[in-house]
This record gives sequence, C-alpha cells and structure tokens, in this order.
Amino acid sequence: ICEICSNPKRDVTTICVVETPGDVLAVESSGSFAGIYFVLTGHLSPIDGIGPGEIGLEELHQRIVDEGIQEVIVATNPTVEGEATAYYLTDMLRDQGVSVSRIAHGVPLGGELEYVDGSTLAHALSGRRPMEQ
Repeated sequence: ICEICSNPKRDVTTICVVETPGDVLAVESSGSFAGIYFVLTGHLSPIDGIGPGEIGLEELHQRIVDEGIQEVIVATNPTVEGEATAYYLTDMLRDQGVSVSRIAHGVPLGGELEYVDGSTLAHALSGRRPMEQ
C-alpha cells in the first residue's frame, strides 16, 4: 500500500481506478479526490493478448469485496482500450452493490471549441449534463 492510500485521512470507501502510477499523480495534482487508488498495469487489449488477469482486474475485484469499497471511480484513459477496460470493470461490478462512475471527458477548461478535435467534441456533447440552477 502506498503512502497516499495508507493516510488515515483518506476516504477508504471510495477507490479510483487508474492505468498507471502517473495517473495517480495527475489526479492528486487536481486536489479534488480524497479516496484511495488502485493502479492497473495498463488496459485491456485483446489484440495484444492482454486480458483482465494481466492488468490486475481480479485483484481489484477482490480488494473491493474484502475492503468494503462502496464507490468505484473509473479513471482510465479516453482511448478505445481505456473505454473497453472501463466497460469491462463496470460489468464485472454490476452485482457487487457498489456505485460505479466514470470520470468526465471532453472540452478542457479554458479551451476554445474551434481548436477541439471532432471526436473530443462529439464525446463532450454526448456526455452533456443539465446546468445546475
């Protein structure tokens, strides 16, 4: 267990799943997450022969069960493989009684729409949410 996850001030009921140790540092630098982490060893890639056992999904499942995790935040990269990993993980946890959410993707804060690529903009539009009033 790393220094972050062993900190008694962290919320041990919420776990953020990332692909690499560098992703932990990126989330930590945002200052917006106070839970614990699970670092996969990459992402699913059936073409390359990388399945759930190769990236630690079985260990993650066991940790969720053993530690009484209540919420899983999937923070895999917005790539085809990252999305496949997110969907696999969501399906794996469907009957476990835990809340599963996915980090939002889309237009960066301060970004200008004319400079955003079409795929990113399409994803941002499909993931839109109501404005809070």
